[in-house]
Amino acid sequence: MVTMKGWIVLLLLLMGATSVLGQRILKPALSRVQIGQRTFSPLVMLSLESTRSSSRRGDPTFTYVRRTCNITCPMGRVNADCDTCMCEDATLHGKVSLEDGSPAADARVYLQAKKLKLLTMADNRGMFRIPGICPDGKNTLKIKKAKYATATVTVPESNRRNLAIQVQLHRSGKPYVFRSPEDKARRVGQSVSLCCDARGSPAPDRYLWYHNGSLLDPSLYKYKNNLILKNLKREQSGEYFCKASSAGGSAKSQVAKLAVIGTKEAACDSQPQSHLIRLPHDCFQKATNSFYYDVGKCPAKTCAGKLDKGLRCKDNVSYCCGVSKMETRDISCDGYTLPTKVIVECGCKVCTETKIMVRGRATAADNGEPLRFGHIYMGNKRVSMTGYKGTFSIHVPADMERLVLTFVDRLQKFVNTTKVLPFKENGGAVFHEIKLLRKKAPVTLESTETNVISLGEMEEDDPIAELEIPPNAFYRKNGEVYSGKVKASVTFLDPRNISTAPVTQSDLNFVDEEGDVFPLRTYGMFSVDFTDEQGTESLNAEKVKVHLDAAQVKMPEHVQEMKLWSLNPETGLWEEEGDFNIEKSTRRKREERTFLVGNMEIKERRLFNLDVPESRRCYVKVRAYRSERFLQSEQIQGVVISIINMEPEPGFSSNPRAWGRFDSVVTGPNGACVPAFCDEQNPEAYGAYILASMGGEELEAVPSAPKLNPAAIGVPQPYLNKLNYRRTDHEDSNIKKTAFSINMAKPSPNSPEENNGPIYAYENLSECEEAPHSAAHFRFYRIEGDRYDYNTVPFSEDDLMSWTDDYLAWWPKPMEFRACYIKVKINGPQEVNVRSRNMGGTHPRTIGKLYGIRDVRSIRDPQQRDVSTACLEFKCSGMLFDQDRVDRTLVKVVPQGNCRRVSVNSMLHEYLVNHLPMATNNDTSEYTMLAPLDPLGHNYGIYTVTDQDPRIAKEIALGRCFDGTSDGTSRTMKSDVGVGLTFTCSERSATEQSIFQSQRNLGQQSPRDPGQQSPRDPGQQPPRDSGQQTPRDSGQQTILVLPGQRPAYRRPPASRRNNQAKIPMIGQRPTY
Repeated sequence: MVTMKGWIVLLLLLMGATSVLGQRILKPALSRVQIGQRTFSPLVMLSLESTRSSSRRGDPTFTYVRRTCNITCPMGRVNADCDTCMCEDATLHGKVSLEDGSPAADARVYLQAKKLKLLTMADNRGMFRIPGICPDGKNTLKIKKAKYATATVTVPESNRRNLAIQVQLHRSGKPYVFRSPEDKARRVGQSVSLCCDARGSPAPDRYLWYHNGSLLDPSLYKYKNNLILKNLKREQSGEYFCKASSAGGSAKSQVAKLAVIGTKEAACDSQPQSHLIRLPHDCFQKATNSFYYDVGKCPAKTCAGKLDKGLRCKDNVSYCCGVSKMETRDISCDGYTLPTKVIVECGCKVCTETKIMVRGRATAADNGEPLRFGHIYMGNKRVSMTGYKGTFSIHVPADMERLVLTFVDRLQKFVNTTKVLPFKENGGAVFHEIKLLRKKAPVTLESTETNVISLGEMEEDDPIAELEIPPNAFYRKNGEVYSGKVKASVTFLDPRNISTAPVTQSDLNFVDEEGDVFPLRTYGMFSVDFTDEQGTESLNAEKVKVHLDAAQVKMPEHVQEMKLWSLNPETGLWEEEGDFNIEKSTRRKREERTFLVGNMEIKERRLFNLDVPESRRCYVKVRAYRSERFLQSEQIQGVVISIINMEPEPGFSSNPRAWGRFDSVVTGPNGACVPAFCDEQNPEAYGAYILASMGGEELEAVPSAPKLNPAAIGVPQPYLNKLNYRRTDHEDSNIKKTAFSINMAKPSPNSPEENNGPIYAYENLSECEEAPHSAAHFRFYRIEGDRYDYNTVPFSEDDLMSWTDDYLAWWPKPMEFRACYIKVKINGPQEVNVRSRNMGGTHPRTIGKLYGIRDVRSIRDPQQRDVSTACLEFKCSGMLFDQDRVDRTLVKVVPQGNCRRVSVNSMLHEYLVNHLPMATNNDTSEYTMLAPLDPLGHNYGIYTVTDQDPRIAKEIALGRCFDGTSDGTSRTMKSDVGVGLTFTCSERSATEQSIFQSQRNLGQQSPRDPGQQSPRDPGQQPPRDSGQQTPRDSGQQTILVLPGQRPAYRRPPASRRNNQAKIPMIGQRPTY
């Protein structure tokens, strides 16, 4: 409908108004034209220009004005505002849609001119039409809609007069930094480039760089997303980070450390750090008064090496401090010498290249049903699938900082689950258990009626919240209102049920306006799935209300701060959807109650959260160990430490009513700092449960009953009482011993005993990460079986960067670890210790030299009284580190005591006969072989697994060996299948001790690790669970060499030699 004012404009145009008076009337009228209920500035406007009329020329009473316009139009002509070109016969047709394909109704379309000029708005179908716009390739449109990033599109150049364009709007959000600057080391006078990349919608358009927290002047350093520093000085050492900003907000990168040293200064400290390994029981060292030997260690930190030409974000070659010189030393033991390699000098070397892996298993939280063949997404890209048993393996890119994975069930039995999984940055694998929430069965709704869906169904308690969906709120993705029956599945994660904590989506973090990451405390999250009656078409919903019962918010200060959030599955961060307003209501009950009411739309995102930002934060220091000795040298890396933050029931601090947050971190060489909520004023304001797992196996916490032992727990009094440490079996011995609870009491700055751990204020994260082993910390430990590993070249399977390129290295390649096991059956009334002695067999650099030894104790068959079985590791044959030639490892399998070999697996024997050279076996008390080169299977009694992580390779191979199959796994030893060797052993005399029994008895009087205070009584040793049948990673434990047994190392000339197996080889015959 054209108004009266519009008709006047058209009339004046027809009259050719050219006088000053006409222009004064015409121009204001042309400035706004109302069509229907909307008023616009028309694009097509006549270019009015005053000229001298020949009939009025010379008239002194008439003033002529000429307007100048510098725009040149390749087609059409300039409009009256002189800001664009117009083509009366051209029309642009457009369609605007959202990410899921639904129409972007009411999106505003602007022309980019001197000032943004509103041209039109999209209708309910997302369609718009603009007449008069020239298709000259120079006109730019901006399309805006609330909560979505502005889209910019250029009208394409064309000879056609009717054009069509399609525009998709992306949800507006804060930038996300996907590449942070790297740690680098340089010398004075050199240059460095630090880079930072972020993405987002809208894309970041500004970067700021900070040095030690201070902003670097952009006009001085001339940076964008990369910072170049030339002619470096020492004072430029320190921490650098960038801040990326857009119209949607800001995000900060991780901190990078730049080390600047003098031109002639040593790149690394040449003196190795102390690193102790445990020796066999008969290798007591009088010099150190212990059973430990210091073999040294070089910390793998970044150092200043050779630089290539040019400035790059990532150096072509990375340099780390590593081993530059080792020497062999003979350790004097009881009647023999034990060779070991000792680090004597560190230097700057090329960093050891490793692979980073994340493995795990995805199962249902309620009954353990595996997610079979589910899809795994990293962002919008599918990167893997789960197996039949729900297992998965993901390779983590080297430059990735935050691993965000989404698990999607193709059968739609489980809610799509997004997880942020921590990993080992220095290489290796971490195992994660992924718990999935089963989708709630759908209910049928009438789209034309008001529908209410409850959130939370705890017995004897009210729902936490309700969803209210008004009539006619459902619509299809094409924008059409849906009328009919709706299948609605709304699955709620109720924090009042503590068992649901591991199902938490993402890591409950958000980014504030300054780009800092802050935690959220949840009051419940819910997944929404609306479909048509047939379940084939997904439906959207608008004007949905969330009614949150304020009585369920037990912490009053949280009522005003409550917000509604949605999850960004690409970043794993939560983004704000809206606020809540307080309303009084008598919903479903006669008494008036207070509700928090929020509004939401259900479109692209289907996962929402009722959360409160929380600023009261702390860190908890936790370490994991191989045994109850809690020695610094026995710390374990790669352990997943999880924390469940609790909100106590008022007046009952030991009976928490709800959890509020779930977090996980991975232990490094100095333990882990776990984020948690805490309170300084009220120690019981927040509580927490802390647990640990490795490879899917839960570690044990230090006991709290019958009496607290501060030395064992690792926290001194009186702070320990304030924290109220309780293991989960404190009151009920039938409960598992794998977690403990504490009050999150923030340390008081005026209390010295509270400022040395294990709780650290949020601003003291660096103190927590760098805390010495003597500082207070909480502890977990592994109940490892009777196993002992010894490597001639020291290597920590937890720290792949500790690998050394040596011919005698047990693992010859740091990116590929091959674990080999042989299954040994023992016929006899007692369990016995079985040892493998592994020496160079065919390689000229290693022949006759010791790689290492392995000891393991056999496990009794519960069904056969006189049968036990052991899965014994041996060093695989293959290429050594130089990849030049193969070495067939000489492996001797020696059971302890009076044993006799009775059989060898026929297929194994045939293989060895057909793959010469072959070791002779004249001594029936042992078995000698040159280890197979091929990865034989269970039919041979050999189990071989290759993986990027040594612990994972050993765990898988052990599981197969226990099971007696080449592709299965078991935690119970099966003695009659997949056996390689069989021995018959007679019963020991009453006075004869096994190796591990002797170890325990000697441990009662043996000196401890130097400088280490034992948390146990001197005579107390951890009991061995005789029923333990779980395959575990091997750990550093003592071994024994009993009288009459041949050790796997060189004896002094005067020592007695027993008959040894000899290997007939051409050209050289080693002596063992």
